[in-house]
Formats: sequence, structure tokens, C-alpha cells
Amino acid sequence: MICFFLARADNGVIGVDDRLPWHIPADLKRFKALTMGKPMVMGRKTFESFPSLLKGRRHIVLTRDAGWQAEGAEVAHDVDGALALAGEAETVAVIGGAEIFALFRDRADRVELTEVHASPEGDTIVPAFTAPEWRETFREDQAAEGDRPAFSFVTLERAD
Repeated sequence: MICFFLARADNGVIGVDDRLPWHIPADLKRFKALTMGKPMVMGRKTFESFPSLLKGRRHIVLTRDAGWQAEGAEVAHDVDGALALAGEAETVAVIGGAEIFALFRDRADRVELTEVHASPEGDTIVPAFTAPEWRETFREDQAAEGDRPAFSFVTLERAD
């Protein structure tokens, strides 16, 4: 199964200057719990945005740069190569950025989405996951708190 893991604002923004435009600790905790032990496929910019390797997970980096390499990264240059590196994993976690989500969108089976109920400025956008292609199977709403916006944890399944 190919599963997307992302936080997306109401206006489609997922990032600004190669970082998240919000800080939601519960989202980071959920991301860690849901991706632990899974191979993660990401773009080079996403990989380079991490302060260090994310423990307990493989880092498969999809890049067009044939010479790029980094400690802890398994490098692929196309979608099939990334999936081959993931092997027989029960779930392949696709974690971004926008170009990577676009490359895998037709192959994704599930989306673990944090809907951030705000419209921040940003330079990285992902289109909405809407019916009839997607159906919601889980939702947990969280109220705004201090300077943290309201958000919802949502699971979407491909509608076949």
C-alpha cells in the first residue's frame, strides 16, 4: 500500500521556504507514530529539511540529481526505483514534497492528512483530495489553542 502523510492548510499550502508554516506538536507526534518502521519516500528538499535522520524509518530520496547522495539516504531517480528500494513493505510512506506527491498521486491508496484550518502564506501547494476519487474514513477535530490553528486528523481512502 502507498500512503501519503502530510499536513495541508485550507488554501492548499504545505510549506514555505522548505519548512512547515505552522508548529503543531500533535501532528508531529502522529506523523512519528504512523510512519515508524516504514520506508519513507521523499524528495531531496524534504530530506534536507530534517535536522537529522528520523529514527526507526528508512529514508528513500527521490531526486533528479544523478550525483546526489547523503548519509542515511537511499537514492532513487524515478518512482519505480523508489518503490523497488521499498521492497515488500506493507506500507510505503510518501511524505513529500509537492512534486513527490504529484508523482505518486495516481498510485496512492490512502492519505493520512492533517487539515490545518488556516490559510498561511506559502510556496508549496498540494491540491485537495476530493470525492469521487477519495472518501473520508476517519476524522478527529482539534480546536485552536493559543497561536496554534484548529486542525483535523483525517484518513482518506481511494474510492474504487
